[in-house]
Amino acid sequence: MAKNYKYIYGPVPSWRLGSSLGIDPLSKGKKICTFDCVYCQLGETKFLTGKRETFVKTGNIMKEIDGLPPLSIDYITFSGTGEPTLAKNLGQMIKAIKKIRNEKIAVLTNSSLMHRDDVKKDLFLADLVVAKLDASRQDIFESVNQPVKTINFDTVVRSIKDFKGCYLGKVALQIMFMEQNKKFAKEIAQIAKEIKPDEVQLNTPLRPCKIKPLAKSEIDKIEGYFSGLNTTSVYTAEKKDVKPISSKATLKRRGKVN
Repeated sequence: MAKNYKYIYGPVPSWRLGSSLGIDPLSKGKKICTFDCVYCQLGETKFLTGKRETFVKTGNIMKEIDGLPPLSIDYITFSGTGEPTLAKNLGQMIKAIKKIRNEKIAVLTNSSLMHRDDVKKDLFLADLVVAKLDASRQDIFESVNQPVKTINFDTVVRSIKDFKGCYLGKVALQIMFMEQNKKFAKEIAQIAKEIKPDEVQLNTPLRPCKIKPLAKSEIDKIEGYFSGLNTTSVYTAEKKDVKPISSKATLKRRGKVN
């Protein structure tokens, strides 16, 4: 059994998913994403792209899955060093894991590629899709998320709505609030109500990055705008104490430890 996992970095504690085994389908030692979010704990995006590719062979992921010690986890979660839907073989990975594991599959996505039919097809295989929504209009979207130029905010919102309308699994919205977008919280909440997600996860940058987190009192006030929706906050959600299996160097590379 491998002592250091290149593509698996869990189980790690997650207030959103309970105990989650993280899988990185992009790992090439650099951040690969469609966004360069100002608050990202992984730092600057080294490879800003909207092109889907096979970054890690499905067989390499499965070798590490096969070598796992006994684990008690709630979800196997695709996230990692960037946007997981950029992995062209994401659906293939999900299918392969479901053949040998019983846990539910989650995908954490920044929602940027959800308008694509091939991406939707892959996401339909998951049990939970956590979609990012940090803005209420294009200029805030560009300021906070700094996307590839071909990505339009209205398209992102429409694609989340369309996906929610035909997906049989659970959809959660994950929203990161900070000084740059907190005054647009009411408008973001209105969009969330139009999407009708199963859950809304309210976050603020608590991991090391250049953006300061909002205080609990500010997040509590923002949560009021989301009344009528099933909301959970990073400050109030129950956190499980679990041990990571990857080396400290691997976890640090993915922003999981200081």
